[in-house]
Amino acid sequence: MPATPDKTFRSAVQSRSVAITAELALKRETTPDDIRTQARSLAPWVDGIQISDNPWAWTQMSSVAAASLLLDEGVDPLPILTCRDRNRIALTSDLLGLRALGARSIMLMRGHRVPRNHPLPAATVFDLSGRELIALAAELNEDETGKAGDRLFLGTGARAFRPNAGWRADSLKDRAAAGAEFLQTQLCFNLDLLQDYLSCLVDLKVTWDYSVIVSLTPLPSLETAQWIREHYSDAKIPAAVMQQLEDAQDQRKEGIEICAGLMREMAALPGIAGINLMTTGDTDALIEAIRLSGVRED
Repeated sequence: MPATPDKTFRSAVQSRSVAITAELALKRETTPDDIRTQARSLAPWVDGIQISDNPWAWTQMSSVAAASLLLDEGVDPLPILTCRDRNRIALTSDLLGLRALGARSIMLMRGHRVPRNHPLPAATVFDLSGRELIALAAELNEDETGKAGDRLFLGTGARAFRPNAGWRADSLKDRAAAGAEFLQTQLCFNLDLLQDYLSCLVDLKVTWDYSVIVSLTPLPSLETAQWIREHYSDAKIPAAVMQQLEDAQDQRKEGIEICAGLMREMAALPGIAGINLMTTGDTDALIEAIRLSGVRED
C-alpha cells in the first residue's frame, strides 16, 4: 500500500509558513527508479512534488502513474491535469484514479493547443473548459460514494501581470465559484510586477478564496532563459536577470543564486502562500536554491 505522506501540500499552504513545491523532471524515457531517486532527494525540502501533464505536447509518463510512484515513497504528489488531451470521460476516470490512489491535491488547467507542425500528429480535444474541469472535480468531491478523506484540494493557473484600473479578476472569481482553492502563477522573476498583481488580488479580495503560489526556477544558463522567453510567452524574466546570467562566469551558480534571492523576497510578500520551483531537468539545482534561500529551515 502507498505510504501516507508525513506532510502535505494542502496543510502547508494553510499554515503560516510558506509552502514549497518542486516539479518532477520527466522525460519519455524516465523510469520508476528515476522518480524514486528524485522523490528521496526532494522529500526533505518540499511539501509536495508537482507532476506536469505532457508539456508542449511531448509525451511522458502519465501524471497518474507518477503520482502513484511518489505516494509509494511517502511524498505528497501534486499532479496536473489539462483538458487538451482528454474528454470528459477520461478526465473523470483520472480524477477518480488519483483520489483512489491517495492524491490529495491537484492542478486543473485548460492547457495549450497542440502546436502546429508538431512532430507527433494529434488532435486537440478541449471537451471541457478549465472552469468546467474544476466544477467536475468539485462535484466529485461532493460525491456521497467517496470517503471524507478523499476530498481533492483543487488548484488552477493564473497569469501575473500589471492589472489596469478596470480589471476585476472575473475569470479567477468564476473558477473559485466552481471550486478552485489555490492558484499558481506562471514563471515570474519580476518582483515589482508580482507585487502589483498581488496588491490587486488583495484589494479585490481574491485572496479570500485562494492560496496563491508563485512559480520560479533556477535558470541554468542564458541560453535556457532565452528559450523560455521565446516559448513561454507569459514567462516574466526581466532584462536585468538576463544580463546577470550573461555576465556570470558560472551561469548555473548565478541562476541558483538569483532564484534563492527571489524566494527570500517572495516569502516575505503579503498574499503569497507558497513557491513552486519548475524544473529544467536538474533536481540538485532545485534543492540548492531552496537551501540557499533559507526559506526551508529543515
